[in-house]
Amino acid sequence: MIDLYSWATPNGHKVHIMLEECGWRLGRDWRVHPIDIGQGDQFQPEFLKISPNNKIPAMVDSDGPDGKPISLFESGAILLYLAAKSGRFLPRSDRQKFEVLQWLMFQMGGVGPMLGQAHHFRIYAPEKIDYAVNRYTNEARRLYGVMDKQLAKHRFMAGSQYTIADIAIFPWVRSWQNQGIDWTDYPHAKAWFDRIAARPAVQRGVAVLAHARKPLTDAKARETLFGSTQYKKN
Repeated sequence: MIDLYSWATPNGHKVHIMLEECGWRLGRDWRVHPIDIGQGDQFQPEFLKISPNNKIPAMVDSDGPDGKPISLFESGAILLYLAAKSGRFLPRSDRQKFEVLQWLMFQMGGVGPMLGQAHHFRIYAPEKIDYAVNRYTNEARRLYGVMDKQLAKHRFMAGSQYTIADIAIFPWVRSWQNQGIDWTDYPHAKAWFDRIAARPAVQRGVAVLAHARKPLTDAKARETLFGSTQYKKN
């Protein structure tokens, strides 16, 4: 049984989708444990044992590679682990595998951090700082342009196959409106987005914990996520 400690965020949804795409079903093959990041669950000692960076998702697989339990944090590492465990969504040939991995790193190093900053300064920051809003909105648009150019030549992010690169990127672009994006500027990326969104496993994955997530409207939740709580020594 796989135990996933997660929340309804892009990084959480990556792993929800991957589990469902691999044929593992919630409640049968894996369990989800909600970590309400607005209430500070990510700072609890038991969670920090498996996620020392106090970020979701984190995972414990009771049937690890050597038959013993293994715990993992960082969504990209979890995707790679599940791809290896299932034998799916990561090609075996070195050439194709590294083509996928470069786009996975593009998400981990660019799409996630930059779109996250665009969300923060456009939606959540207590004061609107024009320089920050413009910087991260422009960076979001640049990244969408990179994806659109790639998807003009390929059906999926890393070529002709659906892979962990698509699974990693898709949840981040579901909030395109919050990022200042107009899909008409990126027609190839939009076509890709619609293809991914139509997949039944993707629909199941993004529904996981979606009912529990609430808008970050109260001061306590904002302080927990963006204030001094983040920087206290654990």
